[in-house]
Amino acid sequence: MVSVVHPSKLGAPDEYGAPVEHIIDHPMLNSCVIRLDGALRMAPRLRAEARAVQSSAVAPTGASETRAAMPRKQAKPTADAQPADGPVQFLSPQGVLEPDSRLELPPAIDLSALYRDMALVRRLDFEAIALQRQGELGLWPSLRGQEAAQVGAAHALAEQDMVFPTYREHGVAWCRGLDPVSLLGLFRGSTLGGWNPYERRFNLYTLVIGAQTLHGVGYAMGLVRDDVIGSGDDTRDAAVLVFLGDGALSEGETNEAFVWAAAQNLPVVFFCQNNQWAISAPYGVQSRVPVAQRAAGFGFPGVSVDGNDVLACLAATGEALTRARAGGGPTLIEAVTYRINAHTTADDATRYRPSAETDEWAAKDPLERLRLHLTASGEADEEYFADIERREQELAEHLRAGCRALPTPDHASSFENTYTDMPAELRRQLAEYSEYLAAGQEIGATR
Repeated sequence: MVSVVHPSKLGAPDEYGAPVEHIIDHPMLNSCVIRLDGALRMAPRLRAEARAVQSSAVAPTGASETRAAMPRKQAKPTADAQPADGPVQFLSPQGVLEPDSRLELPPAIDLSALYRDMALVRRLDFEAIALQRQGELGLWPSLRGQEAAQVGAAHALAEQDMVFPTYREHGVAWCRGLDPVSLLGLFRGSTLGGWNPYERRFNLYTLVIGAQTLHGVGYAMGLVRDDVIGSGDDTRDAAVLVFLGDGALSEGETNEAFVWAAAQNLPVVFFCQNNQWAISAPYGVQSRVPVAQRAAGFGFPGVSVDGNDVLACLAATGEALTRARAGGGPTLIEAVTYRINAHTTADDATRYRPSAETDEWAAKDPLERLRLHLTASGEADEEYFADIERREQELAEHLRAGCRALPTPDHASSFENTYTDMPAELRRQLAEYSEYLAAGQEIGATR
């Protein structure tokens, strides 16, 4: 929450009992102080006044001293983090496969293909992190721990369905057939997207939190107007699968998308990967109810599944997409999972979450539970796993070579691709920038 605070408030306890004492310059402000999480941002011209007030403030005594030492309040959910019977689960962390009466598994599932894709996606993620550490990428958002959620959901898609991802759906991109080098191009700065969304029915990554939910709803409106739902033709009827994280549920765009999808009964499935942390904000401070329960308030079904169980994610997504294609409207799926790595390679998760929590979730590893099941059931042998390792190595070599071979974009590309017809002012700026770069090259050549 952001609130305006007069400098005279410095030194006094805030509404949580924490002393207001931090002063940070903010060049965008000229006449006020803004408190964000108990800290103050103020205009440079107010610093002298504020510090004078702070130095003359009387330290709180008695009850105020006790109140100032109290920890900051946090929102507490009024219900358990999950429904009383827990998320839908078919495959336990120990690799034991059991039925769940709330959902049915598809009749034919290729478990070896599911494991293969999860293993290769994990290697993709590992190599991308290494490339970023080597200076080849500017940033990388890891999906470690969320492989089952993404691969399971992706395997439920029909060819004609359309996907709207966030910026972390590397597993879905892989399953849709995108060359993962195109993903690296975005985070290397070589492209602004890198692929045609219609070729693989996979839209460009969306970095603005929650924006893709409205894009997906708009596309679903188009499906209705194109009359490609409810015909009973499995090769023609289509639906939209929108991915989002738990943090996106706090965005206005997401709630607008829910309202519009419900009001028009649109063929869209919202797949929320609740990885417990919106960067450094735990889900418990964002909502008082479980993710799946929120769907009821908008008037459509919500289901919670074990996001580390690839079978539960596959079954829930398949059922929701089938209903959407038939004209049954939207569904919200909550995949309860965990972001094992930091939010991105620019983040340090050890600053805000305990290592014991990460260790607890690491023991629920989505790949290990499926590997245990495949081994115990005899559906996979050592030769199978050796082949997976060979494929991983081939993928790693492809990623390294492909990343370093990505072309450096021409300096004019961002100007030329902003408008269909470049305005005169932008053309002038391009000419000026081109002259600036040419002058720099001439100076460098003479040295």
